[in-house]
Amino acid sequence: MKTSECYLPEGSYTAQPAVQQALASLDGLRAAQDAGTILEAVAQRCTAAHDLLFDFGFAEGIMPRACCALGVAEGETREIAILSRVGKPTCFVVTEIDESADTPLIWLSRTIAQQRAQDFLLETLRPGDVIPAAVTHLESFGAFVDIGCGVASLIGIENLSVSRIFHPADRLHVGQRIRAAVRAVDRAARRVSLTHRELLGTWEQNAALFSPGETVRGVVRSVEPYGIFIELAPNLSGLAEPRDDLAPGTIVSVYIKSILPQRMKIKLTVIDVLAPAGAPDPPQYFVSEGHIDKWIYTPACCDRKYIATVFD
Repeated sequence: MKTSECYLPEGSYTAQPAVQQALASLDGLRAAQDAGTILEAVAQRCTAAHDLLFDFGFAEGIMPRACCALGVAEGETREIAILSRVGKPTCFVVTEIDESADTPLIWLSRTIAQQRAQDFLLETLRPGDVIPAAVTHLESFGAFVDIGCGVASLIGIENLSVSRIFHPADRLHVGQRIRAAVRAVDRAARRVSLTHRELLGTWEQNAALFSPGETVRGVVRSVEPYGIFIELAPNLSGLAEPRDDLAPGTIVSVYIKSILPQRMKIKLTVIDVLAPAGAPDPPQYFVSEGHIDKWIYTPACCDRKYIATVFD
């Protein structure tokens, strides 16, 4: 099993046959408890004491507040980490089964699952590894993602793509499943940081998707006195002549005048302003698994700005 497949983002376990079988009966839950199997179900309610409740049909699941998220018991994690689980798939292991009541009570712990996932990821991941992640929330400075059983990691806004954006919402949305590359592993701080742009292709790889003479869709990213930077792909932008009627975020159609690898430049002409778009398009990955040692964005023939990442 690949490292990235041992512990998956929450929402990945529900459809697994082994998990469905374990949740189907009391015997299945007993077997899962004995094996320490990570299960997943949707939290139905959060009590006033901030315990999470689950309904298995034949039994009721209870996840005490201290078992709902790493750091809650120590005051290092905010209560919103518990409240926000209602209505969402939540990982757990079974810690105890009480059959004394008419409806059996199943005691659950998410923190045990998270601790196991965190320990494993910190031990096995190394910079350059490509892993799955799920976007949990967005801030102006970056995207927080789940890299396994609710263990959080951050992708800084500067690492989301080569093309500059004003907010991570320009690139991602909450709940989206993405791929990311490990940027650093800090075992002392128990933290994994990620990057995303290296998976979206080099300048040449992206430029090969377009040809001079084509008219394509783009997004205005920056308006400067000398021209307008228009994103054709998350890792590729071109420059169009100045115009007074465009602002960052405007969707436009553009004519591709020329593609110049030696200058890492694409010359564009704006044809028309288009209707606003909905959610950002899903990323197109040139690398989606395995490991990266070094990524060089700049074409070999280019003597302009050199962009590269070396994973230590």
